[in-house]
Amino acid sequence: MKRIVFILALIASPLWAVQPDEMLDDPVLEDRAREISQGIRCPVCQNESIDESSATLAGELRIVLRERLVAGDSDQEVVDYLVARYGEFVLLNPTKTGANLILWLSAPVMLLLALAIGFVTLRRKTAPPEALSAEEKAALDEIMRP
Repeated sequence: MKRIVFILALIASPLWAVQPDEMLDDPVLEDRAREISQGIRCPVCQNESIDESSATLAGELRIVLRERLVAGDSDQEVVDYLVARYGEFVLLNPTKTGANLILWLSAPVMLLLALAIGFVTLRRKTAPPEALSAEEKAALDEIMRP
């Protein structure tokens, strides 16, 4: 029973990150804020979105994000503002342009290269040796004789 409660607590823990005083009164704006904040990386936690993180900086970013939405910014303008301020590192899903394109394409290219090398290596394997000739059998018998 304790394990089930613990597992449920872990599953629900991201819900506790956003504090009630941070939430907007307008449910449409709050939904937009939650959607945007799920794609923004917490600079402290690094592999959590600011929506899931309970770090102080994540809370401040959530507040800034909501302030920008209340001011009338579009979703993209809010994201652009955060990227301009913290760099592209703040995006959990980085853009697929420029230098990032190399990172996005390197894994599939390396996989294809490894598969090609493996295929060529297996194809080059030599055939099993053929049966011994009569001369080789005689020489082997000579060697094996006590």
